[in-house]
Amino acid sequence: MEDLIVKIFKDSSRLKESFVNDNLSGIVRVVEMMTAALKAGNKIMIFGNGGSAADAQHLAAEFVNRFLIERPPLPAISLSADTSIITSIGNDYDFSEIFSKQIRALGQPGDVAWGISTSGRSRNVYKALEQARKMGLTTFALTGRDGGDIAGIADYSLNVASESTPRIQEVHITLGHVLCQMVDLKLFQRPDMK
Repeated sequence: MEDLIVKIFKDSSRLKESFVNDNLSGIVRVVEMMTAALKAGNKIMIFGNGGSAADAQHLAAEFVNRFLIERPPLPAISLSADTSIITSIGNDYDFSEIFSKQIRALGQPGDVAWGISTSGRSRNVYKALEQARKMGLTTFALTGRDGGDIAGIADYSLNVASESTPRIQEVHITLGHVLCQMVDLKLFQRPDMK
């Protein structure tokens, strides 16, 4: 058992190192894009299913409340959080529409639509990004495996090239924390943030 525990930690560490080495310039571009959107008064809408839904809620909270420093709240919404909206759309229309209808209701040109899918194939995430692009939102896909259809539809795309859902999710949440910290640094540069 001990060997397996050590292996899991090492696999997670190696995947994070590989991801940042392969995607550093893309991460910087996403930070710049999010910072510009927030400076312009736009919001970030984050969404996904299952563990990715939990990540969407977690990251929206980091933007709205605070991350590491005291600063003004930043506008972010998790489209995965409202069970009444999700279940009514799923019941009256189709589960594949749960995020795209919210994008239609809440999205404005210049906002960021951030879809998370460990498989890269979540139909509802794809449809939401597709809707967001039609409406003039900036789209960001955070995916896993080979990126699937979702990686190809987004303006910005970062993919964790792994077949292991838990390891992909671990990279996703680490990246989410990095994005929060870097956006804070860009917007509220303070010496204690580095």
